[in-house]
Amino acid sequence: MAPPSSRYVLLRQGGSFLVIGALQLLVDWALFVAFTALGVPAAPANLASRVGGALLGFWLNGRVTFAHDGSARLGWWRFAKFLLVWIPLTIASTLAVTWVATSLGLAYAWLAKPLVEGVLAVVAFFLWRHVVYR
Repeated sequence: MAPPSSRYVLLRQGGSFLVIGALQLLVDWALFVAFTALGVPAAPANLASRVGGALLGFWLNGRVTFAHDGSARLGWWRFAKFLLVWIPLTIASTLAVTWVATSLGLAYAWLAKPLVEGVLAVVAFFLWRHVVYR
């Protein structure tokens, strides 16, 4: 049996990444809204919510999206590479969400959070595909 074409693999990975990413985004957003509604400032709330979403995303993407021949792509070395990508993305996300919260208000930050994370997810897919889960 011939190995799947790189186009097929990219489409499969992209589809899986979208489904897992939507779940991850929902968890991240819900935690952000909950923390800020409880009075936690936007920056630490964003950091905490991204940690929750990231742990879920790392595990699911390693087990499903970027798994190769049925074997999970997890482990400490991959997690370290994951963090090297995740940290700058988290800084960008926190700066953007905090700016919206302080400039426009918390309700707008709640609306902006999924948009910010959606843009960053496009960058993350290619970085995680080529750097972390390779």
